[in-house]
Amino acid sequence: MEPSPAQPERARLLPTSTATPSSNSTPSQNASCAGSLTSTLFPPSPSSTSSASSTAPTSGNARIAGLDKDLNLKGYDYNIILSTFYISYILFEIPATVLCKWIGPGWFLPATSLAFGIVSIATAFCESRAAICGVRFLLGIFEAGMLPGIAYYLSRWYQRAELTFRLSLYMVMAPLAGAFGGLLASAILTLDHFGTLHRWRMIFAIEGIVTIALSLISFVTLTDRPETARWLTQEEKDLCIARVKSERVGTTEVIDGIDKKKLLRGMLNPVTLEISLIFLFNNITVQGLAFFLPTIVSTIYPTFSTVQKQLYSVPPYAVGAFFTLAFPGLSWYLDRRQVLIGLSAPMVMTGYIMFLASKVAKIRYAATFLIASSAMVLGPMSNAHISANVLSDTARSSAIGLNVMCGNIGGIISTWSYLPWDSPDYHIGNGLNLAAASMIFIVAFTAWFWMKWDNKRREDRSIEEELAGMSEQEIQDLDWKHPAFRWRT
Repeated sequence: MEPSPAQPERARLLPTSTATPSSNSTPSQNASCAGSLTSTLFPPSPSSTSSASSTAPTSGNARIAGLDKDLNLKGYDYNIILSTFYISYILFEIPATVLCKWIGPGWFLPATSLAFGIVSIATAFCESRAAICGVRFLLGIFEAGMLPGIAYYLSRWYQRAELTFRLSLYMVMAPLAGAFGGLLASAILTLDHFGTLHRWRMIFAIEGIVTIALSLISFVTLTDRPETARWLTQEEKDLCIARVKSERVGTTEVIDGIDKKKLLRGMLNPVTLEISLIFLFNNITVQGLAFFLPTIVSTIYPTFSTVQKQLYSVPPYAVGAFFTLAFPGLSWYLDRRQVLIGLSAPMVMTGYIMFLASKVAKIRYAATFLIASSAMVLGPMSNAHISANVLSDTARSSAIGLNVMCGNIGGIISTWSYLPWDSPDYHIGNGLNLAAASMIFIVAFTAWFWMKWDNKRREDRSIEEELAGMSEQEIQDLDWKHPAFRWRT
């Protein structure tokens, strides 16, 4: 009996015993390929969005540089201003991620960064609470697609085990932006004026100009996907595509068309849901630290000058930057993420216990280092973990978008975690963050046990029997429900 023409193609949808990127490639070629990609992709990709990552630290620095006084902010006005940013961020998160896939990250990321830089400059000219709320609403729209966009972009190039550390090379820009934002703010505040601008207005204007410059460079330097990379030979392009394709169980294409069923499959993936919940809790801490660290430092060292307070907010971010690379580096070495996500929580819990238990300035300042050391690692870890457990390109874009959207729900909660009447000890804010870190620990290890159990259960399933009678398209649409799929822990 003659085999049907569809049989060779159908065979590609079934699992193989190995997951080698290409039958003709060697481990050294794969390592060389990954290293070459990193050295070429990373100078343009993080630079296009790194300045935009400093939004929260910039707001905190601007506050102690006179923003409250100049705009006559009282009571909860500062919290309201912060919240408007997250409202638009949440509303536009998933649409922005889908738009990134539709037009391509090579164009989307520089364009949204450029718009962000322009609006950032506009912030410097705000004269009222209403004006700055409107501008921050626009900032939320343009920043909405940056983090999920860069995570989705890198997932087009790297295998699952490689992605976590590569994402950390981008995500380290957030704590570095906080560190350098404090240094930059300190340096800027030594100036008398920048054009007609003074004090906190100079901070927004100069950082906006830097963002615009980097974005314009990225229009030229950012490569959309392996197929369009002019700096790769055809053989290297084929290897890049094969490396990614080898890990996609039940798929025959690396970049597929936008499909409603796949979008929903990505968002309803159990790992997407549990990691999104974890990222929500995590962002209460990360964004709260970013917005309020200068304020917290002010309550710890009330007699310090404004410049000293800015400088004292730098070291915790430097420690956070180190661990943002160290944790994902360990994850890459072990090829494990779920357990490390859970193990990040105890350090944060310890830090907030120190805040709640002591009023000694040095102990409270030391607590900020413990918190920053672990809280900031979940940005790259969470997005990489979702990418490792979602197969199709379309499903992955929606899954990452949902994760970052939930993270920003945590962000909007964080804007109300440190309230004026709770100063200087901030029992409510510190207690909330302790509870959030505790939930991360519980959810992460509960999900880890479930993933182990479900993988063992899948071993007993008959792949051929379950796929019998299904079309190629139906098999490709299964994604994580494919019987050959295994959760990556």
